[in-house]
Amino acid sequence: MKTISTYLVFVLIAIITNSVVAQDNYKDKIQDLKEQKEKITQEEKEALKDEVEVIDKRLERGSINAEEATELKEDAARRRALNIENRLAIIDNKIALLERNKDDDLGEDDSTIDREEETGVSIKIDDDVWIKIDDEEWDIFTDKAKYDRRTYSDLVFAFGLNNAIIKGQSLNDTPYKVWGSRFFEIGWTWRTRVFNNTNFMRFHYGFSFQFNGLKSQDNLYYVVDDEGKTVQAPFEYPLSKSKLRMDNLVFPIHFEFGPFKTTRSENRIRYSLKDQFRIGVGAYGGLNMGTRQKLKYDQDGSNRKTKIKGGLNSSPFIYGLSGYMGVNCFSVYVKYDLNPIFKSPSDEQRNISFGLRFAI
Repeated sequence: MKTISTYLVFVLIAIITNSVVAQDNYKDKIQDLKEQKEKITQEEKEALKDEVEVIDKRLERGSINAEEATELKEDAARRRALNIENRLAIIDNKIALLERNKDDDLGEDDSTIDREEETGVSIKIDDDVWIKIDDEEWDIFTDKAKYDRRTYSDLVFAFGLNNAIIKGQSLNDTPYKVWGSRFFEIGWTWRTRVFNNTNFMRFHYGFSFQFNGLKSQDNLYYVVDDEGKTVQAPFEYPLSKSKLRMDNLVFPIHFEFGPFKTTRSENRIRYSLKDQFRIGVGAYGGLNMGTRQKLKYDQDGSNRKTKIKGGLNSSPFIYGLSGYMGVNCFSVYVKYDLNPIFKSPSDEQRNISFGLRFAI
């Protein structure tokens, strides 16, 4: 009997001790959770501060503009506020659960919070910037997203009116038919972004075939006189057409400027020129591949055609200035040869063209 009484005493002591320990244990858990609430608020504030610093650095580098920086900061502030609200709500629910059940064993596992502190949590704040929590410290690092490829290629063609500027004369006194003198150009260009993290400036380069035509007025055509000078002279029969055509192979180089749109995805930053104004300025140089005249005339009641190739003392090297401005693939185009059409001692005539340019 004495032995049974002794066992009962030990059992009662164990139950009482366990109850006290359990009560102290759940109170300790509640206290830990309350302390965790203070840490959460401080962590999110520090994280926001670090995010703002990263955004400011990107603004200084020029990878984003002031408007984009403001939007990123506002988004970060909203997200951090929601983080605080949600994380505190989780802690409050844990505290309410413990207070309601006290020493009952609910199988509650608080390792979620501990695991977050041990392993760290990575939070994405932008396409190329992440913030990582590790031992309650924020470690900022850059995970570089892939930028849009630097170089694209385009098929380019242009057409329009052609004429010549003659030394000592105005364009109004041109000996060529305004609407009958035309040019055509076709070529291939490459467009390379000059800077890695902005598409404001592009470098255009490639090759083009130019066909410049000049139609003479007043029954004139070109001949080389006894002094070796290329001049216009009257044709012996009535001309219905007198056209000079110069075929050139040139290598244009342009710097293109203008706004652009940035599209960001999870792993890529792309630059779009759709619906954006652009302006290009540059120069070209190349070779004259051939010069010919095409004459149509009436001889004794018969319509005749004559083609005269070469022999007009034309300049072998072509070089000049060109520029364009427009939206999308369409632009207004102008080019001006700095070289004279005919070599010295001919009158200085320089080809000039106005038209439309398309890049596809």
